[in-house]
Amino acid sequence: MVNSMYKVKLYNNIAKIGLDQFTNEFEVSETMENEDAIVVRSANLHDIQYPETLKCIARAGAGVNNIDLAACTERGIAVFNTPGANSNAVKELVIAGLLLASRDIYGGIAWAKGQAGNENLAKDMEKQKKKYAGHELGGKALGVIGLGAIGIQVANLALNFNMDVFGYDPFLSIDAAWQLSKNVHHENEIDGLYRESDFITIHVPQNDATKGMLNKDAFAKMKDGVTILNFARGGLVNDEDMLEALNSGKVGCYVTDFPSPMLADHPHVIPMPHLGASTAESEENCAVKAAQETMEYLKYGNIINSVNLPNNASRLTSPFRICVLHKNVPKMIAKITDCIAVDNANIENLSNKSRGEIAYTMLDMDQEASAQTIEAIKKIEGVIRVETYKN
Repeated sequence: MVNSMYKVKLYNNIAKIGLDQFTNEFEVSETMENEDAIVVRSANLHDIQYPETLKCIARAGAGVNNIDLAACTERGIAVFNTPGANSNAVKELVIAGLLLASRDIYGGIAWAKGQAGNENLAKDMEKQKKKYAGHELGGKALGVIGLGAIGIQVANLALNFNMDVFGYDPFLSIDAAWQLSKNVHHENEIDGLYRESDFITIHVPQNDATKGMLNKDAFAKMKDGVTILNFARGGLVNDEDMLEALNSGKVGCYVTDFPSPMLADHPHVIPMPHLGASTAESEENCAVKAAQETMEYLKYGNIINSVNLPNNASRLTSPFRICVLHKNVPKMIAKITDCIAVDNANIENLSNKSRGEIAYTMLDMDQEASAQTIEAIKKIEGVIRVETYKN
């Protein structure tokens, strides 16, 4: 985008190391008006009025439930997240959850905390500890639903505890497959994972297809006394069905980073207040990545880690670039290049990527397109947004 100053509006406190990524071409503040970009953590953006100038939103984190993706897609606003930036923090807490569930550390600590002033503590402790005897992770089966940045790390690390690990992800990418240990059993059907696992941890985004996926039907396919760990999103679990499963003993323990009023005080629930990515390192990593994605898009038109638009990025080596966001329909590229041909410009590089009904075409050229050409492209039926860039 040809711009003398890019305007970025902040929601929430964004880590300073992330803000420091922005170069002098970017004006960044919480009070910005007519902004080109928004950087946000958990603030709810559903009810705000986006300015006409807005081109992208970068979520410093993984989940994007706080952003109206449908509205953004319709207007051609790119929405980015920062996958992997918080994966180490969540992975560590999942392992802690496994240990808390298998050994009654939670109950043992609570008892010990109440023994201040007990002169017979050493003796009482030897009797009491039998109540908190648990089981080792070694030899148990762990099922990992979702083999993205977090799921892969959890699966690989669990092998070091001598666990038998099963993974399920129907959308496993090639890059992810290379990172997954060959010792992880890859299940083609989720029912197989349910049958085999003593512990099940879920790491998928919450959407219409996954909401409430851990429900009565799913529990019925699991082992009796299974432990469920949810450090992804609360809505992935049906709370009513979980309560019934906990009361019957079908689920022996539920470790969740998203406690609900219905389940928070249940004796077989270990609740945490959304601590998964709440580390200084994670917040910094997410902020840095969000800032970098924003700069790449505003300066060069590169779409990296978008959750609603096609990802399409390449180094700009030509003097000029045109980026066209449009409907994914036949003959669109031909119509765009026909407009450019009027200027007698040479297209040195062309890249087109699609995502469902939306496509994104990048054209690098040896000379600048005229204002008339840009207007002609904008008038093509199905074109959503057109931006120009200079190297």
